[in-house]
Amino acid sequence: MQDLHPLLPNLRHVAATLAVLRLGSVTAASSALNLTQPAISQAVSRLEQQLGVMLFYRESSGMVGTPALHRAVPHLSRLLEHVHAGLAETGSEAGHQVTATHLRAVLDLTSHGSLAAAARARATSRATLHRPIRELQNVLGVALLEATSHGLRPTRTALRLARRVHLACVEWRASCSEVSEQTGRATGMTIIGAMPLARSVVVPAALLALAEAYPAHRISVLDGPYESMLEALLGGQADLLVGALRETTSSQVSQTPLFDDPLIVVARAGHPLARQTARARALRMSAWIAPRASSPLRRRFDELIGHSGPTTAIECNSLVAARELLLSSDRLMLTSQHQVRRELVSGTLERIAHPFGEMSRTIGLTQRRDWVPTTAQRFLLQQLQAEAARL
Repeated sequence: MQDLHPLLPNLRHVAATLAVLRLGSVTAASSALNLTQPAISQAVSRLEQQLGVMLFYRESSGMVGTPALHRAVPHLSRLLEHVHAGLAETGSEAGHQVTATHLRAVLDLTSHGSLAAAARARATSRATLHRPIRELQNVLGVALLEATSHGLRPTRTALRLARRVHLACVEWRASCSEVSEQTGRATGMTIIGAMPLARSVVVPAALLALAEAYPAHRISVLDGPYESMLEALLGGQADLLVGALRETTSSQVSQTPLFDDPLIVVARAGHPLARQTARARALRMSAWIAPRASSPLRRRFDELIGHSGPTTAIECNSLVAARELLLSSDRLMLTSQHQVRRELVSGTLERIAHPFGEMSRTIGLTQRRDWVPTTAQRFLLQQLQAEAARL
């Protein structure tokens, strides 16, 4: 998990700044938020200091937002929306009493699994960490800690709240990225979950283009099973997934096709079925290397080969391991043509002709429905689409 939450800003400063922008003056924001004008002015000033940029032009007619503020506004608004939604899910209406310190403590707790582990990780005492969590429990009227044989651990309510708060931290990171872009010192970070084909074909060229255009932008690539990467996406530990699209997935994400990936059957050079059109029965009776269960490629494999063969298929989701299995046996594999293009060109693997007709799967982007990409991330999306078009 990326350690973002120390950067979570003062929530009142964000709310005050957005109110001044919406209402056009400190006076109007003071009345709307029931705070003194000096308090509103100080909140704006503190946020400007934290972002390192001027957010308003002070004019005789009122306060006018700078271009930097307007770029950050969608993310600052989403930040507060995530916090308010997380607090609402606890059933509390006392959100105005909740501070960033409270929320950071919840993230510390849930990130490390227990109060003791979180205190060790933060090099502080359990009492110091327990204090804001206890305060937040009193404010919300819900339990965030439960006693177990392994010590004090977060409740399900705490875990749900932490997910929302982490998404708020992602929006704060995006706000900082947009402000830095406006000032000509672009920073920021993108975490991309890449499935096997995407890691070897689509993503590398797009990431290299992003790194060249935004050299100070941090890039992190996740891999792993789709289920774990989807969980990372929903929780804010990933910004975007690239790979085979699913027929059914979470209602909280949207999927955008990039291209149709041609699927072929391959085997080692000199395989008995090479240089002829293999009959369907011969293929189904052969030994195979099968895609991982529940993957879109496995669904296509099961449609073609089924479970009628005499030899149990070896499940393998690693191209490196699958290549060695193919070269050392007469096994066959259904795979992406793009993924084995080098082996086909070098002659180490051969394409097996078959009677099943053209086969493909859809490769695309998966993102949270409410995701608002930064300028750098929009550039990355354009590069991914350009690379897909090239393919």
